Amino acid sequence: MTAAVRSAPKLPDRNAVRATEAVIRSHVRRTPVVDALPEDFGLHGAPLNFKLEFMQHSGTFKARGAFANLLLRKGADRGVVAASGGNHGAAVAYAAMKLGIKAHIYVPRISSQAKINRIMQYGAEITVGGDTYADAYAASHTFAKEHGLIEVHAYDGYETLCGQGMVGLEWLEQSPGIDTLLVAVGGGGLIGGIAAAAEGKVRIIGVEPENAATLHEATRAGHPVDVPVSGVAADSLGARRIGELCFGLSGYIDRTVLVTDEAITAAQKKIWDVLRVVVEPGGAAAMAALLTGRYVPAGDEKVGVLLCGANTTAVKFD
Repeated sequence: MTAAVRSAPKLPDRNAVRATEAVIRSHVRRTPVVDALPEDFGLHGAPLNFKLEFMQHSGTFKARGAFANLLLRKGADRGVVAASGGNHGAAVAYAAMKLGIKAHIYVPRISSQAKINRIMQYGAEITVGGDTYADAYAASHTFAKEHGLIEVHAYDGYETLCGQGMVGLEWLEQSPGIDTLLVAVGGGGLIGGIAAAAEGKVRIIGVEPENAATLHEATRAGHPVDVPVSGVAADSLGARRIGELCFGLSGYIDRTVLVTDEAITAAQKKIWDVLRVVVEPGGAAAMAALLTGRYVPAGDEKVGVLLCGANTTAVKFD
């Protein structure tokens, strides 16, 4: 008997991202960009361009994907279920609150209290259990099947990537002439969406923690693989494996670089020192690549750094 051949997933493209933008534009913020001198960070070269996506509703880019799912998927109005390290749950809870939809959010015990508080603030039903995102996802999947509710995946859903891809559309419109985008990678919903929106028009560099290197290891293996997950950014970049959709779009991603926990924490502090904004560890990962020299731009290369999340209580820097 011939084994069944698994079909490739449908991948979003620039047109799909633009169509999604038309539906959800009134529900999300067009977050600002700001230029900064590289010497202020102890670097050299052309001015850096920062996309301040942490100013999005619920504190991260994930509100875009949440609204895309709730507005575009049939049956979402009956209630939705999501598993999350915290940020996705907060985004789904926020979108559901705004649209009058019931949301059930499952989070692991590693989720920060700041993110749990945010989910509760938006009125979602929250269940805390399991040690990892994978545990929370398994529990949420069971609940959704038992109650016939739609699941909103944190990073491996078509509508999710179409929503997150709006970050790329905005950024390239706001910063014409930009050469390279540095984007943190967890499960790949953000970088995959941006890759779909850019379609090779700009260099995209993925930045991952050394102890949660999903895209890096998938690229080495030639397919998504499970990786061990730990570290300071595990609650936002701690997916066990890269999403199938992101991996399918990885041809638009130039490469990945890895950074340490210490580098991420140092980047948080440097961003505060120079820009006077607070970002969570996952939100600082992209900047860590520059500060450590894991990515070294050419002298005239205009680099964009995505600051993608700020759901943290760590605001007392010495």
